[in-house]
Amino acid sequence: MSYDETNIFAHILRGDIPCTKILEDEHCLAFADINPAAPVHVLVIPKGSYIDWSDFAQNATDKEQAAFTRMIHKVAETTGILETGYRVVSNIGQNGHQEVPHLHAHVLGGAPIGPMVSSR
Repeated sequence: MSYDETNIFAHILRGDIPCTKILEDEHCLAFADINPAAPVHVLVIPKGSYIDWSDFAQNATDKEQAAFTRMIHKVAETTGILETGYRVVSNIGQNGHQEVPHLHAHVLGGAPIGPMVSSR
């Protein structure tokens, strides 16, 4: 699968669609989710054209990978959820319910998030 330049996060990175920016560096952008599932719900995306975690792990530079990890920590610190705890979720592929084909991590906190997944 090739990267789709028309996905919503590509539009946000190009500035075609506005976002509520939380943090940004040369490799990543963190912004508020428009449909939050927790009191704090921030999306962290790499600026590179990566479809999912597998694509990122195989093709991103060491600097990009380190920046992505550090950005997640900085988001938790900046939003005040570092001490109380938070969850990081990255959905991958159809079975993982990935809706946007651009790697993104959801940083969720500000209240108890609940169980990891419901049992079937």
